[in-house]
Amino acid sequence: MIELDRTAFEALVDRALDDIPDEIAALVDNLVVLVEDEPPADDPDLLGLYDGVALTERTANHSAALPDRIFIFRNPLQEMCETEEELVDEVRITVVHEIAHHFGIGEAELHGLGYA
Repeated sequence: MIELDRTAFEALVDRALDDIPDEIAALVDNLVVLVEDEPPADDPDLLGLYDGVALTERTANHSAALPDRIFIFRNPLQEMCETEEELVDEVRITVVHEIAHHFGIGEAELHGLGYA
């Protein structure tokens, strides 16, 4: 297990977001990314969670809605990693995985792409 303080962990998430290609990042709409220490109690092994309406499912009146949210769960990610390099990679995979849900990409397709 590797432990980073919250600020350092949030910096990893920011770096993963910065690594998303500009042409894809420009398509992200009404989305906020949040870091939480723990996932919901009913799914303690969860690394990330997309909470919202995928772009492919939105209607024209969605612009007045609250932002969709991506949660990145700090403690489970740290618990599964032995090195900072491993954590950097797992954070990147988790961020990409959850952003893919924002674009309407499902679990099966993500597994096929290696982002599961």
